Amino acid sequence: MNLRCVVRVCGVLISLLGPVTSYAADAGAFDIERWYGMLDRVRTRAIANGISENTVKETLKSPAFIPSIVKSDKNQAEFKLTMDQYLNRTVNSKRISDGKKMRAKYPTMLGRVEKKFGVPPHVILAFWGLETNYGAVKARHQLTNAFLTLMYDGRRETFFENQLIALMKIADKNKLNINNIHGSWAGAMGHFQFIPTTLAQYGTDGNADGRIDIINSVGDAMFSAGNYLNKLGWNKNERIVRRVILPADFDITLLDGKTKKPLHGWAEMGVTNPDGTPIPQGQMMAGLVADIAQIESARAQLIADATTGAPMDTDIAPQPAIVAYLTYPNFYRIKKWNNSNWYAIAIANLADELK
Repeated sequence: MNLRCVVRVCGVLISLLGPVTSYAADAGAFDIERWYGMLDRVRTRAIANGISENTVKETLKSPAFIPSIVKSDKNQAEFKLTMDQYLNRTVNSKRISDGKKMRAKYPTMLGRVEKKFGVPPHVILAFWGLETNYGAVKARHQLTNAFLTLMYDGRRETFFENQLIALMKIADKNKLNINNIHGSWAGAMGHFQFIPTTLAQYGTDGNADGRIDIINSVGDAMFSAGNYLNKLGWNKNERIVRRVILPADFDITLLDGKTKKPLHGWAEMGVTNPDGTPIPQGQMMAGLVADIAQIESARAQLIADATTGAPMDTDIAPQPAIVAYLTYPNFYRIKKWNNSNWYAIAIANLADELK
């Protein structure tokens, strides 16, 4: 079939001999010339990068534009959960129970990962659990189409073109059918949700079959995750976070994890363990993370109650003590994987539950 005869939009074949309808009511007419110019550019770049003729052909033989992917990209929900809500959702009893089952199922593989990369089993399991519920979350998008769609959308065209080229190289190197590689709408794939450029850099053969397949091989997936964390500098002798209590009037501008002090410095500012005992002393640098919005909301409510004359117990301090987390170097290594304070704390808490 001549590539310039039809284009698939949302699974429908549309002939170029007739009018091309809009792919979305608010997006304007689908620009066929832009679409095919983009495909030609991919073909030229792939050939220049030494990608095989077969992989190029498979990638471009029946490309599809997926409007729902553009919609997902443009309507990503703003993060609105409180820290407690997020942790209750991500570190729940089922995920902990399933993680323990996976530890019992893969003791040898997890042991090999720790021996080679220095990343303990409970840490690997925590990432696996948060990313895909230990492989239970199945990807539904053909990644070639996802990347082509996001390239056409144009918001991050160069980034997604680089991902597509990396995916083509991965398919070539590991003898994979590129059209059978599925992932998230944003291009993450496998048990640990690697994007292609990350996989290209850190992917590792864990089952010694001579290729890397992080979708169908748990061993390859675990080894790749271990290699990535190792390269990020993971220190298995250090914890990730420590739950602490702060004075009620603590300066909340210091609680975004960006300000770092030696532990003795935080102790001098009144940071203690939850039971009131002193935190470990020393020169090790750490940050502090708490739910700033929730603290601000609680403080505002106390002011509102006082202003409206709502009854208040005068025997209780006007502001409650603040629950926070001391964040150690491993915390910041997690944030290079996923730049979210809540995510890193969830990894830490789940890992502790799976020790």
